[in-house]
Amino acid sequence: MTGPQHTPTTTPPTALTVPEIADLSTRILTEVSTAVVGMTEALRTALAAILAGGHVLFEDVPGLGKTLAARSLASALGLDFARLQCTPDLLPSDITGSSVYDPATRTFEFRRGPVFTGLFLADEINRTAPKTQSALLEAMAERQVTIDGTTHRLDLPFHVMATSNPVEYEGTYPLPEAQLDRFMVRLAVGYPDAAGETDILHRRLDRRHETATVAPVVDPATVLAMQAGIEEVTVDADVVRYCVDLAAATRHLAELEVGASPRGSQTLLLVARALAVMAGRSYVLPEDVKAVAVPVLAHRLTLSPGSWASGLRTDDLVLGLLDHVAGPTTVPDRQPTSHR
Repeated sequence: MTGPQHTPTTTPPTALTVPEIADLSTRILTEVSTAVVGMTEALRTALAAILAGGHVLFEDVPGLGKTLAARSLASALGLDFARLQCTPDLLPSDITGSSVYDPATRTFEFRRGPVFTGLFLADEINRTAPKTQSALLEAMAERQVTIDGTTHRLDLPFHVMATSNPVEYEGTYPLPEAQLDRFMVRLAVGYPDAAGETDILHRRLDRRHETATVAPVVDPATVLAMQAGIEEVTVDADVVRYCVDLAAATRHLAELEVGASPRGSQTLLLVARALAVMAGRSYVLPEDVKAVAVPVLAHRLTLSPGSWASGLRTDDLVLGLLDHVAGPTTVPDRQPTSHR
């Protein structure tokens, strides 16, 4: 028998109301925007995923500020932050920690790895071997790690952000479908326009040092209270059915070998609900579902060999489904209220 060696104390958080969550979300994004330029929609979706209890994958070319975005979001949320640069020689114990022999006491002492934090950033996760990538699976799914047969629970809130470079293939290990599915959303940042890039340069000159600082807006207890408040918001049956229809439609596309699983439709619902609450609404509109459909569903789809060879993108397939899958015929007409 083995039991948890590290058991954090947990107190059920008091759920915040919809207006409170909306106000705090706006303040968080405003504070992050003081350091990060040109990622408004990506950061909004990333925050929605965190408030929905999930993890985030940023997949784009280097140098676009993905690491800065993760660090800034962690700072605004008041979460402890740990960054690990993934390399081919990285071991699972470099993430989870390991048992170290103490000659003084003649016992093994568990030394926690960087995953024991509030927001863990795995930078360039596709550069490390699958064995090490899989070390994150238990932490992401169960909020715990198991070392030498002993389970160590992670403090909450706990979220993983990872970055991936999609343009280099030599010396990289593409994430397997099982691990991609653990990320609630996959986001692309994209290049900033000329005005945004000019703003980045001016901000760097104005602060006269490399590091951009972001002030905390909330603390970990408040993050848990925001997440609890979102969980109390119900969703109309027609919107639930719309999420199911979108996910089910992916399973019948000839261009795909594998469509979205029920986890995909559930995630679509949860992120859309968080996005609606962030907008100050206690109900979800079809537009909320459409706004997050690509980040939620595209990375859960597996192209057929022919589709992959032709350069087809799963993002385009999801966008096509939004034009063809019928949405709810009725729209909720309610004022934002708290479901406490």
